[in-house]
Amino acid sequence: MAAGKAALHALGTGDGWAGNDQRGHSAFLFHLADKSLLIDCGEPVSRRLHTAGVKPDEVDGILISHLHCDHIGGFFMLMQGLWLDQRTRELPIYMPSEGLEPVRNMLRASYIFDELLAFSPSFKVLKECEPINFDGVKVTPYLTTHLDQLKNSFSDKYPAKFEAFNFVMETDAKRVAHSADIGSIHDLSPLLTHPVDLLVCELAHVEPSELFNYLPTQKIGHIAFTHLSRPFRSNLRELKAQAAESLKGISHTFLNDGDIIEV
Repeated sequence: MAAGKAALHALGTGDGWAGNDQRGHSAFLFHLADKSLLIDCGEPVSRRLHTAGVKPDEVDGILISHLHCDHIGGFFMLMQGLWLDQRTRELPIYMPSEGLEPVRNMLRASYIFDELLAFSPSFKVLKECEPINFDGVKVTPYLTTHLDQLKNSFSDKYPAKFEAFNFVMETDAKRVAHSADIGSIHDLSPLLTHPVDLLVCELAHVEPSELFNYLPTQKIGHIAFTHLSRPFRSNLRELKAQAAESLKGISHTFLNDGDIIEV
């Protein structure tokens, strides 16, 4: 990748449904400056990283946006792979606070003990608007309303924070935003207070017409749509035509697994 550029490698672009769809679940490898950051670990993230030629020590950090299985379901196999492939570098792993102990417990239940690892997994909590620094890359998480409906329905019976995050990644040269899963277009506003070179935006939990009308009001270099729900994907030709008409010349892509976008 050329100096001053940023790149996205879409490892998994699918929605939350299992079955016949050939897309992997949510997993995105971002390259900014000299860092490689993995956002979400939907299955089969381990296989996709291996196929892409990413070595065990090349991932500089992992961020889990929320704890739905299509975003974290491949994490434990990834950790097993890093153990067997002998990763040696410390690995910062950020996630919502309510996931830390269950994830640690699942690793132990899977016999992936700290003593077996040649690297140190450093689990850390995502906090809204609190920047994370990766030596030249600043990542700022923002809360979304993706889990609010579940919170309203089940928080009395299942006390939890129901946290879901999206992210802005910044270097001296580039600004990249990743929506993860949102509850409405308003969840994009904190990401777009300043111009972005790339917006990776989900298209499962918002109405396309509302989203397509909103995005041209923002300063965005390129939009990469992902996480298309099955109903939207089944009418992909019409959806692309609608986007082309509404986005008014803004460069955009409907992502498939394996796509690489450089900005």
